[in-house]
Amino acid sequence: MKANATMTRHCVLIAMALLAGLGFANAQDFPSKTITMVVALPAGGAVDALARVMADHMRGTLGQPVVVENMGGAGGTLSIARVVRSAPDGHTLGMGTLGQYVISGAIYPLQFDMIADLAPVALLPNVPYWMVARKGLPPNSLKDLVDWLKANPDKASATSVGTASMARFCGMGFQQATGTSFQFVPYRGGAPALNDLVAGQVDLSCDLAANSLTQYRSGNIKAYAVMTKARWFVAPEVPTAEEAGVPGLYYSTWHGLWTPKGTPADVIAKINAAANTAMADPEVQKRIAALGMDLPPKDQATPAAFAAFHKSEVEKWYPIVKAAGVKPE
Repeated sequence: MKANATMTRHCVLIAMALLAGLGFANAQDFPSKTITMVVALPAGGAVDALARVMADHMRGTLGQPVVVENMGGAGGTLSIARVVRSAPDGHTLGMGTLGQYVISGAIYPLQFDMIADLAPVALLPNVPYWMVARKGLPPNSLKDLVDWLKANPDKASATSVGTASMARFCGMGFQQATGTSFQFVPYRGGAPALNDLVAGQVDLSCDLAANSLTQYRSGNIKAYAVMTKARWFVAPEVPTAEEAGVPGLYYSTWHGLWTPKGTPADVIAKINAAANTAMADPEVQKRIAALGMDLPPKDQATPAAFAAFHKSEVEKWYPIVKAAGVKPE
């Protein structure tokens, strides 16, 4: 019996050593096939555009194709669940924003934990929100808009990319700050929401500014104010909300990359390096600037720093979202 027990113990140790060796080999050989970047929003919006900019450069650094797969729905949680369930080998990445990878977790029932089941890889560029409107809406300034909304309570409509979006909270914050009220219309993504705004089917949008920049420049929509402390560098003619008479409205979003929990640290480091190499490339920086996005702070460039930031954002936003009482739509 003692000999059998000893043999069993030796077999277990050998098996563990083999598994460890396989893990090391997989990490050393990464990537060995196509990498899928699962974007938590439909195609066509600014988030999708950033994903494709990053994927284009990262495929050269990593030596394998990086394919973008768009998967919206349920505030982006369906996309995140797909990433969580994938093999923890670095070949499936999740890409999304504060809305999907933080806020949605406080609204939708999840079969996973936003912190425990994901491994943050890289913090990506950020972008502000701004208040825009259909071209034919009567007000031509933020002050005029506030007066018009007060004279027409609950008659205006505003886009909301699902309930788990900064667009929704930006709109709610605007209502609270100005004492106005309007109806939210949920959309699955920024592109279809913008299409309806341009078509005049909806009145307002506290939109991801990069999403609607082109339509604003084309004169198809009007912009009232940007929700930042300083004017937005790509549209400096648009005042801040504070300059326009509504102080304290600061809304922006960041983007990021994640892998499933259990992905080897050196694989994560390799993907992180590829992402940071992309953002350091002058041509990529031009494309990111053209989207109206700012590069992330250099002191948050490591996976560990991004993990700490992601955790702090969850701890910050969950109580806010719960207190707002926003429900899934």
